[in-house]
Amino acid sequence: MKKILSVVLSLIFVFALTSASFAEENKEAAATPAVEQKEAAKRVQVTGEIAVLDAAAKTFTVKGRKGDVTLSVDDKTKITAGRETKTLADLKAGEKVTVKYTESDGKNTAKSIMIKTVPAKSGS
Repeated sequence: MKKILSVVLSLIFVFALTSASFAEENKEAAATPAVEQKEAAKRVQVTGEIAVLDAAAKTFTVKGRKGDVTLSVDDKTKITAGRETKTLADLKAGEKVTVKYTESDGKNTAKSIMIKTVPAKSGS
């Protein structure tokens, strides 16, 4: 009887140790991807005037209240003026815009550019 009891206790002890080691490995495996993930892109908005525009490099600078922001444009950037869809070639230095963009890895990429149109004054 003592032999059976000691065998059973030994098996329970071994099982407990292996369960604890597997649990520790799973914790480490779950924690690893969180550490390796890149910093999430930060979404920001700036409103101001286009100061510099380089269509060839697909970049432009907006002079906002808090300073100048240099942005790049990609194929996914949505450019609008009212309900009209525009292109990068339609932008001009001096235009008022609101730009929603992401900051990622030190690069600002425009997601949407809304050109502020000034209503024409009616002649009285």
